[in-house]
Amino acid sequence: MVKSQIGKQNATNYLIQLDGLRFVAIALVLVDHFTAAINKIPIGPLGVNLFFVLSGFLITRILITSRQKFKDEPGGFRQYFKRFFIRRSLRIFPVYYLCILVLFVFDVPPVREKISWFVLYGSNIYMALHQTWMGVVDHFWSLSVEEQFYIIFPLVIFFLPKKWLVPAFVMMLAGSIVFRLYFFLAGYNWIVNYVSMPACLDAFGLGAFMAWLLLFRPEQYKKLFGSNYGVLLGLLFWAGIVYWSKTFDQPKNIATDVWERLAGAVFCFFLIGKGVLGYGGAMKLFLENSIVLYLGKISYGLYAYHNLVYNHFHSPPTHPTLRALRKIEQIVPAVAHNIVFESVFFFLVTVMVASLSWYLMEKPINGLKDRWT
Repeated sequence: MVKSQIGKQNATNYLIQLDGLRFVAIALVLVDHFTAAINKIPIGPLGVNLFFVLSGFLITRILITSRQKFKDEPGGFRQYFKRFFIRRSLRIFPVYYLCILVLFVFDVPPVREKISWFVLYGSNIYMALHQTWMGVVDHFWSLSVEEQFYIIFPLVIFFLPKKWLVPAFVMMLAGSIVFRLYFFLAGYNWIVNYVSMPACLDAFGLGAFMAWLLLFRPEQYKKLFGSNYGVLLGLLFWAGIVYWSKTFDQPKNIATDVWERLAGAVFCFFLIGKGVLGYGGAMKLFLENSIVLYLGKISYGLYAYHNLVYNHFHSPPTHPTLRALRKIEQIVPAVAHNIVFESVFFFLVTVMVASLSWYLMEKPINGLKDRWT
């Protein structure tokens, strides 16, 4: 019975609207970062949460399907882990290490000084230990979190008895909340709760549970995600926590440090769950629009490169992007220091860089996945 369900919903099924949701995720991050001077709503963290829940769903779907294939075969674990890790590496390593290489060559701080942390995907650990950010490479914390998750989670899926998978996902969610609550009450800087991998496990756990439901309980999945009510309630939950966070005197408080990620993950859980079944109406038109789908496809590059194109807190006036922007503003004074124009300009430059990366490097390398696995 299980195998027949997996045959209907396996890791090879392309779910078109999830590419559209990838664009939603990266759009939230870019708008948050490019308008950092005025934006007070945490849409960037919500976008990262969307990526985490989506990763939890997609990775779990892949791993459970692969486990069913290799579990009882001689050398099954080796094939299972090798196939997963090679495919993940071909997708994420080229862009990441290209960024590190370029930043190292041009001596953009603090890459040379902390090169081992970046090479080993440990920038988030450095940030948590030292309770500090790391300049234009701040955003690599989330890539480090995902890579750490990718190393540990395949072991959980392969070796844990099937009946313990859902309890494990629940423990991920609960443990993440307890982790954040402890470090908040202990008085640590909010960065610890924001960038630590264990603090993000509720988002991954919800995505994993969604994949389990789809594969093993498809009828319950349809009941849970069949309407838009879950999405609306999830959005209200997140908005309520954000509103609550604004009632404190301190900008960082128990609402932001402990509960905001959970609320965002719950909203994303329902948003993605419905997207797997497929939205209708205007949402379908938006998510399946060819431009949105393309931007969703290159969203990894958009995320990796955007802080290098422009960082509100760290890009100096001599940065090439800012120099080009100022020249345009000299030619067209009406757009000078217009944050909407500036954001669109930064976005277009980021899309250009990510598109070159996609066609010249990422797409050809992705074509090697099937050959090498």
